[in-house]
Amino acid sequence: MNRSARTFLILAAISAAGISGFFVGRPGGGSVADVASTATAPTGAVIYYQDPDGKPQYSAQPAKTADGRPYRPAPASEEVNFDPAAKTAGATAPDGKRVLYYRNPMGLPDVSPTPKKDSMGMDYIAVYDGEEADPSSVKLSPGKLQRAGVATEPATLQIIAAPVRAPGTIQLDERRISVISVRTESFIDTVENVTTGTEVRSGQPLLRLYSPLIATAAADYLASLTMPATTFAQSGSRQRLVNYGVPESLFAQIQKTRQVPLNFTWEAPRDGIVLERNVSDGMRARPGDVLFRIADHSTVWVLVDVAERDLANVAENQPAIVKVRSYPGRTFPGKVALVYPHLNPATRTVRVRIELPNTDLLLRPDMYAEAEINTGTDEPVLAVPDSAVIDSGSRQIVLVDKGDGRFEPRTVKLGRHGTGYVEVREGLADGEVVVTSANFLIDAESNLKSALKGLSDARSPQ
Repeated sequence: MNRSARTFLILAAISAAGISGFFVGRPGGGSVADVASTATAPTGAVIYYQDPDGKPQYSAQPAKTADGRPYRPAPASEEVNFDPAAKTAGATAPDGKRVLYYRNPMGLPDVSPTPKKDSMGMDYIAVYDGEEADPSSVKLSPGKLQRAGVATEPATLQIIAAPVRAPGTIQLDERRISVISVRTESFIDTVENVTTGTEVRSGQPLLRLYSPLIATAAADYLASLTMPATTFAQSGSRQRLVNYGVPESLFAQIQKTRQVPLNFTWEAPRDGIVLERNVSDGMRARPGDVLFRIADHSTVWVLVDVAERDLANVAENQPAIVKVRSYPGRTFPGKVALVYPHLNPATRTVRVRIELPNTDLLLRPDMYAEAEINTGTDEPVLAVPDSAVIDSGSRQIVLVDKGDGRFEPRTVKLGRHGTGYVEVREGLADGEVVVTSANFLIDAESNLKSALKGLSDARSPQ
């Protein structure tokens, strides 16, 4: 493609974009004709043709308007330069500095030891001696920094809060559930006014029953009490009653009255809430029959499913905060009691148990819950904002602000993440300033510089 055709394509693109009343190098309006009237006399070959009224309409060949007027020829001296600040080929270096090489004006990895133009006719940009004194850093002008919106922040020592959030449900503490059953064949005389859902206290009467085997063992125990010399018999008869599971209150009653009761009271073994009542007045109870099931709700479990990726950060005794849907805005503190040893292959999660005090009995079994486990550090660590890290997958780097517009890419080793910050274990010192915004643009500039430097070394004359 010849020079005229290239220039025509550029101007045609400007016209297609609808940019009227503007010409490169002349902001604020004015047509090509206006520029031509104030410029020096045109010289050189005709490279394109423009509408005689200065409209943004161009042609690579002679053309006419709709009313028959010919387009105005534009000589080479009027060719558009899209980089007014670019130095022309062969320009003298300012302050006597030596030109190292010339780089492509569009940022392509192409350099030249001598002045030249690219395929669009734009001059290559000179790179002077001293601009590459520090090969490990990149220098940007204040104007470019301002346009890019570069922001920085120093690396500081701080506590990294790294919460792990997981859903789960409220469950009863398995160790706080009691079953009331008899170990001998018995007959229920009466049942107290205790139903499913009733809160009971330790020692509270639940029912009265009669058992032939228990009555016989109680008579032997009473006989042993009246014969102090037979200590072995007393111990044996008492042990039989213990094996039958009778409450301590029966021993106290026999010792006090010196009589064997026809029936005796069975009491609640702990504080709790009745989960099941399977007994009625006059029924026959066989050994092993469950009469009552009582659970203590003062402490409950929260069973949550932690994702596999977060498992390494979760450990026993870590503090946790639990929220339930029934009480929005309220939190319940607890701690991790157990990390279960098996992983669910279907969900790729691990069950974690959190223990919660429930003294006011607000938390009920099978409630949905959301737990937040604090897996952060207790000691301050060196940290930078998450946005300061450029992660390529194989390595992580930050851009250190060296001052005077210079930035140094620095490889770092990271630790825990949390609350917008990440721990830096290697590569940075306390107080060093890192780029937190527009760092990708600076990194691209640094990579471009490295590429240009490599091409310059390869192409420089020997």
